[in-house]
Amino acid sequence: MRGCPTPPSRLAPLRSGAAGAERGRRPARARALLLGLPLVAGCAQQGDFGRPAPTAWNSLIDAAGTLAARERGEAASPFPFTEDERALRDRAWRFLMPARERNAFEAALDNLTRARVLPVGWRLSDPTAYYEAITAGPFRSVVSRYRRLSDDLVADGRLIPAFAETAARVVRADLTRLQSLPFITTLDDRDVRSAAMRVAENRCLIAWVRLETGARSASYRYALEHLLVAAPEEEAVAAERALAFLDSRRTLLDPLLPADAEMRCGLVPPGPGEVVLVRKG
Repeated sequence: MRGCPTPPSRLAPLRSGAAGAERGRRPARARALLLGLPLVAGCAQQGDFGRPAPTAWNSLIDAAGTLAARERGEAASPFPFTEDERALRDRAWRFLMPARERNAFEAALDNLTRARVLPVGWRLSDPTAYYEAITAGPFRSVVSRYRRLSDDLVADGRLIPAFAETAARVVRADLTRLQSLPFITTLDDRDVRSAAMRVAENRCLIAWVRLETGARSASYRYALEHLLVAAPEEEAVAAERALAFLDSRRTLLDPLLPADAEMRCGLVPPGPGEVVLVRKG
């Protein structure tokens, strides 16, 4: 990509004599990487369905997100991802990025948030933003705005079942992981802690997607209601049906986690007397 430097293809191997000094330099290198990442976030490339393309830049951003989350005290396991865990993150992409169009700078910030380089809490949900985005530019007919709304609603609804199916497999695998811990005598404290962190990562990602699909539905509903008042058209009926379709698909996410998972992951403020188990930025 023009304007983007070539990232390293792999990390240079360490000589055994320099390993101790290298470990001492890792925190400084991690901080330098995190500080410089916003400058290259715009180099990240998208694949199909808005998911990240398998490029070196996207891998760099995701790796930096793990470092940043760890620096903030969030769950960030060093374990490699399983195939389902990686697929879960790919399928979460669409729902963790705003539905509206964004300029390059805003898109870079949203991508850094999705990758956990920036904390989730910095980006406030704005139900009016989608409506303002689809009506801001010039358009020939308001019918096209209704059709854009319907298309976005249906696209989201069609992608939820695949995410829910993948998430269910990850939840089952995590349960097996946790149940096996007491019976494996060769594990040390770091192994057990890393396993627990990966389970927390997976559950909080699912909770985040569940939260964001609700926020997207609220944004779509706001857009439909304001379009209907500003410019009533017959296409509003199709958009209303598409919204009902999305909301029906969103129910597939409810059985995956307890109802308070978003609060326990620090994605929403806790109520009086409630405890956050996973701190978010």
